[in-house]
Amino acid sequence: MQFSTEHKTDYTEVAGNGRLNMVAAPKLREVVQEAVSAGYKRIVVNLAETSFMDSSGLGALIGCLKLARQAGGDLRIACVQPQVLMVLELTSMNRVLTPHPTAEEAFSHD
Repeated sequence: MQFSTEHKTDYTEVAGNGRLNMVAAPKLREVVQEAVSAGYKRIVVNLAETSFMDSSGLGALIGCLKLARQAGGDLRIACVQPQVLMVLELTSMNRVLTPHPTAEEAFSHD
């Protein structure tokens, strides 16, 4: 899984394509850590091209959320695909990581 980072006016968008699993999870953590360390504390993980997520991927998202919040920011998710949404709902993590329709809308109500 490849990740790209794009700095917007109000947030930093991290997008990945493929499967967010035990192989990709450490890469996601690394990308978000680099963004937060560089001072970008409002992160949106765009999951439009993420077709699959397992427990390792979920753990990475939670870890990234913790990183952002410890730095005084926040992490939100957007464009969640059906399989990923199912994992979030089965674990009730959709209450902590609320899916947003688009990356632009993730921080629009703050």
